[in-house]
Amino acid sequence: MHVSIQAAILGVLIGVVLVYVEHSQLKKAARERAVRLHRPEEWGEMERGRVNTVLRFSLFLPPAFALGAWIIWG
Repeated sequence: MHVSIQAAILGVLIGVVLVYVEHSQLKKAARERAVRLHRPEEWGEMERGRVNTVLRFSLFLPPAFALGAWIIWG
């Protein structure tokens, strides 16, 4: 398998892990806030924005990793 394809797969895996970790941390914080305020669990604009930002960044990772591997190792 070509090194750039391997790097793209690695970028996908890292992106998935980043999105999962960010989502789980924000969900935990929202759950704790809901318990503290005695309200149903809901996400604010900040939480949605953070997840969207990490998601957009993770979509950028595979092409960036593939291009970087192709430039470095050919």
